[in-house]
Amino acid sequence: MRFKKPRPKRRLHAINREIRASEVRLIDEDKQQLGIVPIRKALEIAAEKELDLVAISPKANPPVCRLLDYGKYVYALQKKAHEAQKLQRKIHIKEIKFTPVIGDHDIEVKLKKIKQFLEDGNKVKITIWLKGRQKRRPEMLGIMTKRIMKILAEFSEFESPPKNERWSCHILIGKKKGEKDAKIEDS
Repeated sequence: MRFKKPRPKRRLHAINREIRASEVRLIDEDKQQLGIVPIRKALEIAAEKELDLVAISPKANPPVCRLLDYGKYVYALQKKAHEAQKLQRKIHIKEIKFTPVIGDHDIEVKLKKIKQFLEDGNKVKITIWLKGRQKRRPEMLGIMTKRIMKILAEFSEFESPPKNERWSCHILIGKKKGEKDAKIEDS
């Protein structure tokens, strides 16, 4: 059984002898333009300064190349991308289910959980569904939907109108827009 050699990782930029242009616009390590120079001279300057010649903008005419330590440059790019990803806010959609025959205390418990999800910055999908013999009385679905919507209107904002399917209804809610500002003013 033969194994293939692993392919070397492809770089984001062409460096040193991988650059195939005859002339390049050269920028030194201090971001000062040195002008348009032949590729051989650019490689010599890079070797003297013990830096890499990196094609930053290879599609330009002539290509723009910079003198820098490529390993440090790639590390800085990765670190910048990682920091940007950390700052992104991920919103999850949580789901809470109701049936028309649910007790008042159970509704209170579920509403408390919905409030907690909204405070955490998540959106909540409310599902009201009929099961078993309840399907014989589809008007129960409409009554329960109106009841839940009336309660939710006090502390949340409807992202989408109720979507009725045959035996269920779905409502997507989010935190009220002005609610965050009100907390800041109280402090």
